[in-house]
This record gives sequence, C-alpha cells and structure tokens, in this order.
Amino acid sequence: MASFRVRGGNQLKGEIIPQGAKNEALQILCAVLLTGEKVTIHKIPNIRDVNKLIELLSDMGVKVTKLGPESYSFQADEVNLGYLETEDFLKKASALRGSVMILGPLLTRFGTGKLSKPGGDKIGRRRMDTHFTGFQKLGAEFRYDAEKEIFHIDGKNLKGTYMLLDEASVTGTANIVMAAVMAEGKTTIYNAACEPYLQQLCDMLNRMGAKITGVGSNLLHIEGVDKLGGTTHTMLPDMIEIGSFIGMAAMTQSEITIKNCQIPKLGIIPDTFRRMGIQMEFRGDDIFIPAQDHYEIETFIDGSILTVADQIWPGFTPDLLSIVLVTATQAKGTVLVHQKMFESRLFFVDKLIDMGAQIILCDPHRATVIGLDRKYPLRGIRMTSPDIRAGVALLIAAMSANGTSIIDNIEQIDRGYQYIDERLNALGADIERL
Repeated sequence: MASFRVRGGNQLKGEIIPQGAKNEALQILCAVLLTGEKVTIHKIPNIRDVNKLIELLSDMGVKVTKLGPESYSFQADEVNLGYLETEDFLKKASALRGSVMILGPLLTRFGTGKLSKPGGDKIGRRRMDTHFTGFQKLGAEFRYDAEKEIFHIDGKNLKGTYMLLDEASVTGTANIVMAAVMAEGKTTIYNAACEPYLQQLCDMLNRMGAKITGVGSNLLHIEGVDKLGGTTHTMLPDMIEIGSFIGMAAMTQSEITIKNCQIPKLGIIPDTFRRMGIQMEFRGDDIFIPAQDHYEIETFIDGSILTVADQIWPGFTPDLLSIVLVTATQAKGTVLVHQKMFESRLFFVDKLIDMGAQIILCDPHRATVIGLDRKYPLRGIRMTSPDIRAGVALLIAAMSANGTSIIDNIEQIDRGYQYIDERLNALGADIERL
C-alpha cells in the first residue's frame, strides 16, 4: 500500500492544467464498441480507472493505439465476444465500476452482454436498477446469477420505447442512450441525466451518425439507426479537479491560475466556492485565484447558516462536497454540508477532527463545519484515504496543516487524479510518494 508524506504550510504559485474528465472518459471509452470504424479520443486522463478500462477494451479485441500522452485511437472491428465468458473478463470488470457501461454498446451492436457485479468506491450503496430497468424496457432479457454475482443479458431484439427513469442516473442514462442508438424505432427518455459529460457523449454519438435530440435537457429523443461510424472527440477538463484546485488555493493561501477550464460547462461550481468567500477571476477560459489570508462564508439573506447540498445537474455535484467541507475548516463562518445522494461520503471527517477541525457530524448525511478564520491551524497526522474524493480533500488538508502528515491507501487517489503529487509539487507543494 503506497502513501504520501505531506509537509504542510507551503504556499503554492503558478499555473496548472486540469486533466481530462474521468467521469466523461468512462462513458466515451465504452462508446467505441458501437462501431467497427476508428474512433480517436483526445484529452484522456492517465489515471488508474481509465487505464484499466482501456486494458479491458484491448483484452476484448479492440485495437488500441496510443497517439500521444493523452490521445488514443480505438477500432472495435474484431471484438472477441468469447472473452466475455472468461474468468479474466469477470475479474477485471468487477474491479471497475465504470465497466457496466460496456453493456449498452454490446447489447445494441452484438445482442448480448455479461458482467459481474461492478466494484468501485466504498461510498455507500449505488444500485444498478436504472441500467437494467432501461434495458428491459428496450426489450432486453436478463438473468442474475446471485451465487456468482454475474449478470447475463440477451439484447437481440431491442426496440425503441418511452421510459421515465426512476432516478436521473448519469451512468444509467449513458448506458441506456448507447443501447437505444441502434435499437429499432424511437426511444424517449424522461428524467434523463443532463450533466455536461452526458452532453459530450450525445454530441459524440450524433457525430457518429446517431439521431439524438434534446441534448442538455432531461428529455431525450433517440431515433434508432442501423450503424454508427468513426469520429474524433476531445474530452472536457475535469470539473472535479478544477473545484479541488479552487479549494486548495484558498486553504493554502496560494495564487494559482487554472488553465483551460471550459468555464461555461462548470455550472454553479464557481458560484458555490464564491459563496465560501473565495475570490476568483475569469481570464478568458482560465480561472485566477489570488492568495487570500482570509475568506468568509456567506449566510443566507435572512442571516441563517449557509447550506451546501448536492443535487443532480445543474445542481452542485456530490463529488465536490468533500472539498467544500475541508475548505470551510479554515474559513470564517459556519456551513452545513448536506450529502443527500450517497450514504458514506462524510465518514472521513473524523480525520479532519483529529487534525483540529471544528466539525459536528450530525448524521451520515450532514456535517456542520465551524470555520474559525485560521485561528487554530490544522495539524499533521497519519490517516487513510477512504475514497477518491475524500482522499484529495485530506491531501488538501495536509497541505495546509502545520507539520507532516502521512496519507495511506493513496491508490484510491491515483484512481481519479493523474500524477497529482508531481503536478502539485511543481507549484511548490512538498508531497513525497512512499
């Protein structure tokens, strides 16, 4: 198990370029299975989850060519469906939650799919019903082997239909959209997720020859086509990295410029951090954060305590609540962080409390953070990263703390952030990989 040794208290300065979006990458990479023609993708993040998915596609027979540090071409003209029956496939697919999104392309193009129960972050129960209910409504038949935890799906006769999703699941919507693009007839998906990453997927599929309308809304219409062709696609910068860097700049009193942010795609993320008192300037497509000795959390108009809660897009993304929480520990003022969408994402606050933060964990979904305006700086401790997002929040806390911290289980952080130690050290951080 690898660890970071973080010597805190360093002010950072300079420019940083966010990686390509991890959550978009997992969808886009699965979409290459929809065509036998070449698909070229740029701005692919070099992170563990994405690399494992590329490896899985290669094992399935997809021709993978690395064109540059962040660019690949894929050609799925000789997919080996027999590989789906192997123990190697089931083992690799179960280790990667994003692998569930290969099902939509496999069902609509090849009429069959098989997948073991996907893994991923331990952040509470994340059910798969939306995916499979959507496939069923399209006409797929599936069987779950509870003993082996394997899903068997027959999708030979997919037909377009109307469906109202029980939840606006991003991966569920993506999977159903990919299954519907070559289903016979018209599919209508209401209560569809509309995140920028899903918009990117739909735009890419339309360039490949799909007929999807309503992109960017929660009502999608899909006219099935006979086949899709190749395309070139460039992924968005990762909005979670951008938000993390904004919080990091405030916590470490640093002057940082975040480059090439695709600001119009960030939704309310910048405004939410502004409500935390963090100053920032938009300079073209860059975000400049000046060094701030102090930042003060807003209250609501009536003077009551600010609440920051996660919501489906265009609300605030749940992946940044951990960053809001840790940033609030050194602010002036109080904020209630309400994590509605997952059950266990606040369970890292005990580490922050051990570091000296003033936090009341009200229940598994709510934490009240009392910011004392840097009166009591955080102190370095030894801790373990429980998941990707909490791991980066703890890393930011350690960078701002007095003394040295050790963060164990950093494989979790590596799953979502490429070369994060090297990139932050280039700005003046002191992070050593053990």
